Amino acid sequence: MSSDKIKNIEHTLLSDNYYILNKVNFDYLMKSGIWVNQMREVYDRGDGAGILLYNKEKKTVILTKQFRMPTFLNDNENGFLVEIAAGMLDKDNPEACVIRETEEETGYRLKEVKKVYEAYSSPGVMTEKMHFFVGEYTDDMKVNEGGGLDSEHEDIEVLEIPFKEAVSMLNNGEIVDTRTIVLLQYTIIHKLLD
Repeated sequence: MSSDKIKNIEHTLLSDNYYILNKVNFDYLMKSGIWVNQMREVYDRGDGAGILLYNKEKKTVILTKQFRMPTFLNDNENGFLVEIAAGMLDKDNPEACVIRETEEETGYRLKEVKKVYEAYSSPGVMTEKMHFFVGEYTDDMKVNEGGGLDSEHEDIEVLEIPFKEAVSMLNNGEIVDTRTIVLLQYTIIHKLLD
């Protein structure tokens, strides 16, 4: 990591209760040629991976529904979001992560997934890079009920939804999770369920 526009980077740990929150001071070279000292709070929670499961024969997708406290604190009346299966990388690669999270959260054991994007989640404040996948599922891939891990206090509802209904939920504002929106739009653009 180097840039001729940044120097004198200093990190001050503010919190490491769950993930790491640092205050970062640095000097930044403006277009005008003047160096300016800047400060940012940066949240490092690692990278993540998420997947949209789709069934070509039934024209359905698998989504999840779970409580998200930050959304409850920011105008989401009940705090629940409809979203893709996703999780944090735990010393594994993105593909292994998304296969593991799919089984934990939805109960489907996938053999193959396709990576379609990498993107920064909220680059003004977080270091997280999200790895986006799609994967085809069939009923015989269901190995358990899903719902997440008790050890992580997950309480996830698994939703099998007709793709047209998911698109309607996207268009009417019922689906407001960015990761889910990205993968539903990918599915539309690439005609995965036409």
